Amino acid sequence: MGPSEHPPLPGVAADLLERGVSRSVLLTGDFLTVLRDHAQLPDGSVGKREFVVHPGAVMVVPLLADDRVVMERQYRYPVGRVVLEFPAGKLDAGEGSLACAQRELQEETGYTAREWAFAGVIHPVVSYSTEHIDVWFARGLALGDRNLDTGEFLDVVTCSVSELELGVRQGQVTDAKTLVGLLWLQNHLSGRWSLEWLPVDDPKQAQPRGPWAPTDPGGHHESA
Repeated sequence: MGPSEHPPLPGVAADLLERGVSRSVLLTGDFLTVLRDHAQLPDGSVGKREFVVHPGAVMVVPLLADDRVVMERQYRYPVGRVVLEFPAGKLDAGEGSLACAQRELQEETGYTAREWAFAGVIHPVVSYSTEHIDVWFARGLALGDRNLDTGEFLDVVTCSVSELELGVRQGQVTDAKTLVGLLWLQNHLSGRWSLEWLPVDDPKQAQPRGPWAPTDPGGHHESA
């Protein structure tokens, strides 16, 4: 079974599956591609499925010794507002998930971490994008220099869990991945959800799976 082929989840009826018949490319950007598939639906009819192909990303929940977390404030152009969020970034071609998490944490915040723990994967926009985000926790932080990308502007801040919760309740924190990070953080700190903390080079360190995308039904692309 290839990396983009997945069996039905437990408890999901096979008659809910949709199977691609043909594919065309609507747009090719610098790192995003927009596709249109024709897919056979469970009743035998054929429907259109338009979606964005994303290379995948990581998010890091960096824990300080006092249980405060390291976060970022940056302007997000598509929503036209400054957003409070956990450090995150897209995977480079051929880059491992943990390597990406380490790189993004250091580049954006200046922090490196002694131990890492993989929490899970989220799909933030399942209706129209293949994007997956691997959620990592980091602790044993040491502060160094940042190395922001050209054209990247953000402020690094720290906040307590209660401050982050208040921001959510007041509608000030709306970033989906950050809401998931807070959910994991709350349950981890309460002892309900465990994390396996390991050094970066430990052979038992998690190797998250990806990408998550429908298989090309025709083995080729056609222009729209």
